[in-house]
Formats: sequence, structure tokens, C-alpha cells
Amino acid sequence: MGRNLRRGLTGIAAPLALAFALAACGSSSTTTTAKTSTEPGTGKPAVVIGDKNFPEENILGALYATALRAKGYTVTLKDNIGTSEITYKALTSGEIGMYPEYTGTIVSVLANNTANPPSAVGAYNEAKTFLAKHGFTLLAMTPFSDSDVVVTKVAYAKQHGLTSVADLAKLGKSLKLAAEPEYATRFPGLIGLKKEYNVVPTFVPLATSALVYQAINSGQVQAGDVFTTDPQLKSGLYTALADPKGIFGYQNVAPIVANKVIAAEGPQFVSTLNAVSALLTLPAIQKMNSAVIVDKQSPASVAEQFLKANGLA
Repeated sequence: MGRNLRRGLTGIAAPLALAFALAACGSSSTTTTAKTSTEPGTGKPAVVIGDKNFPEENILGALYATALRAKGYTVTLKDNIGTSEITYKALTSGEIGMYPEYTGTIVSVLANNTANPPSAVGAYNEAKTFLAKHGFTLLAMTPFSDSDVVVTKVAYAKQHGLTSVADLAKLGKSLKLAAEPEYATRFPGLIGLKKEYNVVPTFVPLATSALVYQAINSGQVQAGDVFTTDPQLKSGLYTALADPKGIFGYQNVAPIVANKVIAAEGPQFVSTLNAVSALLTLPAIQKMNSAVIVDKQSPASVAEQFLKANGLA
């Protein structure tokens, strides 16, 4: 996934200075150990947190890891594991003990259910029920939702009368649509576009959503799949097409945690994670995405500043 051209984190909780240089955003593995005997994490087993392979997930991973470390828990953070399929496999194999996931993705990709839930709460409950059968707990979900969205340049949308995904059907194969490779095999992707809208474009797979924007801007493609919390969408350059049949679902974030991790770490482990999630409104995540994607801050420094401003670090 890729993610306004607004700068900094001002307005999340208090004005924050984002003057740190860009840290390496590639794959990393860092561990911090409990430092005092008074914190709830003291003496608890180490836990490994994973996150998926795009900036918003890197921010989420850093937020949860930093908040837990502030409570004395010993945490290793593994960034950029891969797609949902790959990261969930890391969870089920025990390589990681938890990671943040999107509720609609749990339903459609992990549980392979193509019937979209009727609401955000419905998606959460369905995802939670599925995970409980496999030894995992879905913690509280965030206020913000981040779903896929098909966009075009504003001029192209006006030229062809595009306001909804359904309007793309008339363009057939002449429409080149870029997205990350997994889009080809997902219901919230080419499968759903064909089944629900009869949209069958020429698909151009690209490695990252940043490349999707580049391809649209250069004219290599006319449309692309991006994400509703992307800072680029605040630029005024793109038209986001409505999804009246809801194939992209409801996509609030919630940490998936192995039951054995919860048993070992205790209730304050869960309450710390839930406290972080409760703070993640749409404006907050948009500003953090902008700080990382546009301003080139590191996810770790952005997460730390946000948590400090909100009394969680």
C-alpha cells in the first residue's frame, strides 16, 4: 500500500516538530528490554511484532512496539514482512506473535469470504470470529478505516464521465489499471471488479503504490488502486471513484495477537495496545502518513512523537 501534502504532525495532539532525518525504512529487527522493575512488562517474555510492507503498516508497527516498550515489555519489531498472506503465515507459524491487520482484509483475503459485511462492526465481528477458530484474538479496532480506492487523474475522469467504478466498464481493455500484484487474485481487486461491475481492464502490476501514482502521473496507466488514507489524495490531482457495491469493504485496523502471547503477557499488554488503537483517528493517521511519505520522516520517530504527545511514551 502506498499513502497529503500537509507537513508535520501539528494538530494530532499538540504541535510537534518533525526535524529528524529519514531513517532507513527497510526491513528491520530491533529489540528493547524492560528497564525498570515497576513497569507491567517487567519479567514478561519477549514478544515479536510484525508489520506488512508499506508505510502505514510500518507506522502502526512502530506505534504498538513503542507503546509496549514504554511499559517495560521486551519487543522485537520485524518490518516489511510482506503481503497479508505472507504476514499471516508468519503469525500462524509462530515467527511473530502479533501484527496489525485490516478487518475487511481478514474477511476477504484470510477467510476467503466474498460476501461483504454490512458495516464496520459487522466486518470486525466476522474477522474476530474467524481468528478465534485459529487461536488468535482480534483486539479493539481503530476509529480510522483505510480501504482500497480506484483513482484517475481529474482530467481523465472528466473526459470519460467517471464518478464510480461502474463507469469504468465502458472502457474495457483500453483502460490500463495499475495496482500491486496481489490485486489480480483478490475479490477486493480484479475479481470483484469483474464480478460486481463487469470491469475488465488491462492490468499493470507494480511493486508499490508509490509506483502506481508515478504510473498514473506519467500516463503509463489511466487508473490505479491506491488507499483512502494516502496523503497524495489531498493534492487535488486525482478523482477517487465511488464503490457503490462495496467490494473494497470496511478496513479498520486491529492487532491480531496469538492467544498464547496474551496469556503470557497479561491484561496490561492488551490494554496498552487498545489505548494506542483508540487514538488512531483518520486525521491522525493521515498526518502520520504524510510525515513519513511526504516529509520523509522515519516511522519510528513519527510514532514516538505521536505517543509522547498523547502520554503513551
